[in-house]
Amino acid sequence: MRERIDEVESKEFQVVAIAPSSASFIAQFMEHFGPFPFGIYGDPSRQLYKEQGTVTMPKWKLLSKALWGAMTGKVKNFLPNNENQKEFVKESMKTQDVYIQGGTWLYDQKGQMIWHHIDSSPEDHAQLDKVLQYMEKHNSEE
Repeated sequence: MRERIDEVESKEFQVVAIAPSSASFIAQFMEHFGPFPFGIYGDPSRQLYKEQGTVTMPKWKLLSKALWGAMTGKVKNFLPNNENQKEFVKESMKTQDVYIQGGTWLYDQKGQMIWHHIDSSPEDHAQLDKVLQYMEKHNSEE
């Protein structure tokens, strides 16, 4: 998303990321993986995640997917090459809810949801080209 933020903003939308983590953890994440051209906010109680209908993948299923992906070569760089980032990810896997899946929601200027995609697994993210199409469609309908 950050690589194509100009395309999103050209459609008169803004990006807001919500993580199921505390502000202090997000600050650490930003130190290792930032900067981002949009805000990342925390939902440590996961209240918003629950309200939006996200799913939590069973631990065994996520770990088996990761193992299978690594064995078949479909998942590359499961852990970052950068040592500091790698250690941060390993610690995150022990202390954070890495099993909760995310999603993508589009809201209009009145706060009404106009489209959404709830991830069913780590590889099931909404494709940015599709999200941009929904933005364009919404703009043409106004």
